[in-house]
Amino acid sequence: MALIRCPDSGLAIADPLALPLTGGEPGLDREHLDRALAGMILSASGWRGIFAEDGGEEGRGEGIAPAHRILAALAARVFARYLRGARPGSPLKPRVILGMDTRPTGPAIADVMCRAFLAEGCALRFAFITAAPEIMAYARTGAGEGFVYISASHNPIGHNGLKFGLNDGGVLPASAIQPLIEEFRALAGDPAIIPQTLALLGRADASELERIYTGVAAVKAEASGAYLAFVRETASLPIKGREGKDQGLPSAGGPEAPRPPLLTGRLALAADFNGSARTRSIDREFFTSLGLGFYGINDRPREIVHRIVPEGEALEPCIRLLESLRERDPSALLGYVPDCDGDRGNLVFWDGQQGRPLDGQEVFALACVSELAHLVITGELRCDAQGKALDKAAVVVNGPTSLRVDRIAAAFGAEVFRAEVGEANVVGLARKLREAGYLVRIFGEGAAGGIIIHPSAVRDPIHTVLSLVKLLTLRRKGEQEGFFELWCRLSGRGEVRGDFSLTDIIAALPPFVTTNAYAPEALLRIKTTDPDRLKDRYQEIFLREWEDRKEGFRSRYGITAWRADAYVGMEEKRGISRFSEAGRGGLKVLFADGTGEIRACMWMRPSGTEPVFRVMADVEGSDRRMERELIEWQRHLVVQADE
Repeated sequence: MALIRCPDSGLAIADPLALPLTGGEPGLDREHLDRALAGMILSASGWRGIFAEDGGEEGRGEGIAPAHRILAALAARVFARYLRGARPGSPLKPRVILGMDTRPTGPAIADVMCRAFLAEGCALRFAFITAAPEIMAYARTGAGEGFVYISASHNPIGHNGLKFGLNDGGVLPASAIQPLIEEFRALAGDPAIIPQTLALLGRADASELERIYTGVAAVKAEASGAYLAFVRETASLPIKGREGKDQGLPSAGGPEAPRPPLLTGRLALAADFNGSARTRSIDREFFTSLGLGFYGINDRPREIVHRIVPEGEALEPCIRLLESLRERDPSALLGYVPDCDGDRGNLVFWDGQQGRPLDGQEVFALACVSELAHLVITGELRCDAQGKALDKAAVVVNGPTSLRVDRIAAAFGAEVFRAEVGEANVVGLARKLREAGYLVRIFGEGAAGGIIIHPSAVRDPIHTVLSLVKLLTLRRKGEQEGFFELWCRLSGRGEVRGDFSLTDIIAALPPFVTTNAYAPEALLRIKTTDPDRLKDRYQEIFLREWEDRKEGFRSRYGITAWRADAYVGMEEKRGISRFSEAGRGGLKVLFADGTGEIRACMWMRPSGTEPVFRVMADVEGSDRRMERELIEWQRHLVVQADE
């Protein structure tokens, strides 16, 4: 039988009659399986490794090694058992949604997993290439008890991996993922696992597999429809009209569709899709339905023309696109570049003279201003005449998110809560706070710029872009303040010119200098594998060197004291006495001035998805000298502790 191709992408899915493994392949043995397993990083943020058959991080071949096919089958087997037996009321034939980003190895992994799920007795919906927020929105409709998404997020193209989630639209938390990891490792270590897996894959019904593959277009249409409806629900701006009725975003339409209340002026967007999963998503349809202009490049699946992580030089094509558009459409002001799975998009903008990138921390800060203003203007967050919140409101972020967010939240009377790095940790903490009576609209991982808007449980560039669009276009109309005017009043920044630009909005943010998460100085490679030992040694060196440095810190920067905080899962431990209490989580040393106000910090944590150690410094003000001094000291401390 010929390969089945997805009709709207032209890419091959698989041949239902071609077994992924027959048992005679070179490399299908215990040694290769152990090596493949050892090369994977397994965490709540995803199970990732280099799947490219040539073993290269930038490998673009479609094949994966036999050992990785075994591991993909085992992952499906473990998750099927979890859905079938670990949750009360789970059906005997659980329904699973499967999707993937545009990495070349995705179809090979998906083919193995489809067969394994069928052999395990699951009902399967296969969406093929779909953005991560899209499959999660689809899961929320009840289309399945759980979902698996094949992606390695922002890792290089030769990597791939898996994310597991349920029909609440979020990925499994660490507490649920850890037992799956343990079962996965135990199965992979079984001496008989290779023949068992070959037998499992051979039991998959070829006719059922063909039905699933030929039904991809219909499933994809369902997923896209669910995602579009969910984004409109999440992004709605219910301004009360004179009759007391909500006036939300339009439910349908194109470039001439009605605009939301207060939307003034024209604005156009530029998108460099970089061949990502967003090439087959709703971006153009959604943004043009708001009356926004939209221009895209590299908008075919797998048209991956630069590195996947949307940072640094990877933003240059979008900057060039934005600058070229200005010649024929002066309303082109914003651009975005998603990563491969499309759950994150970093931004570029026109600053009046040229295009330039926005740092991830800047993006998150701007989104916080916008979404907290959203709560006040819609009446969801009630404030008194002085702007003091009358309701409990919170912003939830990860450890390395800049302290700038604390200053923004304070202006709205909201609190900031921090969790360990990892989307599941932030989502879990936000859910916990809502159960405790807090209003939590915006949360996410500020160091990467990705925001999550409730009720979504995943980062989404559509929400990120829309937050900035609201700041730019929802302006004063009669007695009704716009978003930026409200921020300037609550933060004491005075009157706002009617012709303000994004450059003016950025200038009105609390000033902070923060190490970019993807700068070379933010990454270290260390040898120590014992996190407690590393952090105990780090503490010993820090305490000794603080005594030598504290007078200089006082005289140059007004810093007189410090404290250490740890971020472990959803828990924030303030003022810890032993740095090793952070374990494999994040550790932050915060520095205070003579009034006790926190003015700067240093943070560190081993990555859960890459073999690197991340460090960061964050300093209030616009003087880079202290940030440079802190990041250099932080790197020195970690290296010394590693030795």
